[in-house]
Amino acid sequence: MIATAARDARLPLGLAMAFAATSLPLQALQIAGAVHLPAYFAASIGVELTVVGAAFATVRLIDVPIEPALGIAMDRTRSRFGRYRLWTILGTPALMLGLYMLLTARQGVGTAYLITWLLVMYLGASILMLAHQAWASTLAKTYDDRARLFGVMAAIGVTGAFSVLLIPIVMGRMGYPEAQGVRAMIWYLIALTPIAVAVVVWRTPERIAPEPAGQRFRLRDYLELITDPSMGRILLADLALSLGPGWMAALYLFYSRDRMGFSAGEANILLAVYIIAGVVGAPVLAWLATRISKHRTVMLCAACYSLLLVTLAFLPRGNVLASIPTLFFTGFMAAGFNVLTRAMTADVADEIRLKQGKERSGLLYALTTLTTKIAAGGSIFLTFTVLDRMGYDPKLGQANTPEALDALLASFLIGPIGFVLLGGACLIGYGLTAERAAEVRRQLNARDNGIPYDPAAALEGLTGEEPARP
Repeated sequence: MIATAARDARLPLGLAMAFAATSLPLQALQIAGAVHLPAYFAASIGVELTVVGAAFATVRLIDVPIEPALGIAMDRTRSRFGRYRLWTILGTPALMLGLYMLLTARQGVGTAYLITWLLVMYLGASILMLAHQAWASTLAKTYDDRARLFGVMAAIGVTGAFSVLLIPIVMGRMGYPEAQGVRAMIWYLIALTPIAVAVVVWRTPERIAPEPAGQRFRLRDYLELITDPSMGRILLADLALSLGPGWMAALYLFYSRDRMGFSAGEANILLAVYIIAGVVGAPVLAWLATRISKHRTVMLCAACYSLLLVTLAFLPRGNVLASIPTLFFTGFMAAGFNVLTRAMTADVADEIRLKQGKERSGLLYALTTLTTKIAAGGSIFLTFTVLDRMGYDPKLGQANTPEALDALLASFLIGPIGFVLLGGACLIGYGLTAERAAEVRRQLNARDNGIPYDPAAALEGLTGEEPARP
């Protein structure tokens, strides 16, 4: 009976794929922003390493109050256009404008210019990402279907990342310099974003959940979101699991070209292998999560990812074929990190709505997105600062001293391994299982359908504690 109901509640694959279209430009931007843009400004525009790192870190710090504010605004939005549909439309022009202004940056561009237009770009991306993830949490209703939907979103997103990565590879083969390839990537993102958003807005239904009358939301209710045991674990895990890959992304091109001796084209091909592996890994790991639970799947991915990174230190210099298996399986495992922590956040959103009577998906996803952005900005700032102190100069390339290249290798491996293992450890003892999530969903459905709701009984169903008797 339960299995039949779960099958009936499952989203059609076509709808899930159409809804996932927003992931195309967002994941493509993640590759361009984390891997190519910092290196582009440092090596092609001539901005100092420390200035580039400081600019990205400053934007992330400014994001700290903006992300929760966006989440709160989304949760309070009720319009005839919907809640998250409206915000999806609003975020599109901001992202496109920021990208265009970064595209027009010239030699000697100042820190203020970088910070301003990086902030506009990431503000637009934040709005799109928050609206997309919060919308997904309301679109998929069951524990397993959320794992599937976020798996589809990740797979579609990886397709977008792969497509944008093909641009510098093809242009390199045609004889264009690296800087031209990066500029073409930005133009591609500017064109792709409105098309993807139009598909989502046109094809996806949205239902705003009813809110019980007479319930007032207080400041301490926001604090409960952060201190909630399940959400607290997710935030810590998400921060660490984002710091690891973000750290690697910031140094990848330098490591590949200067330490491993790969050409820019070979480095991008290996990165494409890593990304393609995510297309395979996301749905497989989402399926595995329905068998062994989401948090255990994340822990398994973290352990395997870290072990695979250790092997990078022993790969022969200049051998692309020898690097392919490690990059593929590393990308396969990395696909499970954000996919599953976001699906877990949707389960927490249900639990919070049952307890507090208010929709908090936007704010919860603002918190998880915030950890990802802090990790991305922090990793660029930390890694670029460390390399600068070690004497590494990106303009020298392979002409750097052996000591500087060894420091590059150590920085590339030690940080990601440590952070990813820490992220997996954060989920040991995680308590919001599939059974608990199903009980929460059952009680929400009963309340939304007008069946009398007993808060004491809800507490008993969630915690196993009997309500106090008068």
